[in-house]
Amino acid sequence: MPKFFSELREKLLRAGVAPRHVRRYLNELRDHFADLKAEEQSAGRGAADAESAALVRLGGLNDLVKAMVEQRQFQSWCARAPWVLFGLTPLALLALAWSGALFILWSGWQMFLPGAETPFGVHPGPHRLFELSNIYFQVGRMIYFFAPIVIGWGVAILAARQRLRAVWPGVGFVLIALAAGTLEVHARRPDGPSGAGHVSMGFASGPAQQVISADLVHALVFILIMVTPYLIWRVQRVLRIARQQIPQR
Repeated sequence: MPKFFSELREKLLRAGVAPRHVRRYLNELRDHFADLKAEEQSAGRGAADAESAALVRLGGLNDLVKAMVEQRQFQSWCARAPWVLFGLTPLALLALAWSGALFILWSGWQMFLPGAETPFGVHPGPHRLFELSNIYFQVGRMIYFFAPIVIGWGVAILAARQRLRAVWPGVGFVLIALAAGTLEVHARRPDGPSGAGHVSMGFASGPAQQVISADLVHALVFILIMVTPYLIWRVQRVLRIARQQIPQR
């Protein structure tokens, strides 16, 4: 009964049941179904009749879904508090990742460029690409630029696993893209020869029209990169459902 269990799985996920509980529940039902089918065959039924009778004894789709949905402890956090997972959590992860990138920039400035006025604008020649200083700064740069994309892909995977509609994942994509598109890193050295450099992050500032235009372009680029896996999954799912609905000859 692969189709029956496949439909049950989709209904449970769309109803908000956590994937790990869905897997365990389906494994238990498959084992129970196999036992019921064996009982029916032992009673003298043929394979097809035994399967049909076992399915009736197992219960209908709606009843099996209801048995899980009514138990709130089986609900995923995507269903309980989507605003936390797709609103607050991505921003918190971004803040954590960017704090790490900021520390790498600041510490690299102190270690490798102690006399420089800024850690920016230093372009090593080809023979220095693999020096520790260059690798150190590039790690921080990669964290800074790729953290929004990786977190956005995480949102897409989470939404796909839970069969969510596009609303809450869309909220997460927009928040991540706006944060990534408007954030800027500032570095300055205080007055005095012995003053340590200071790095900070802030949102873009400048002429309003220019800032808004640049921010929108950056945000759209991030959204396109983040949303692509989710769109591919949605298209594949629609095509798979359409194929399943085509009568087999």
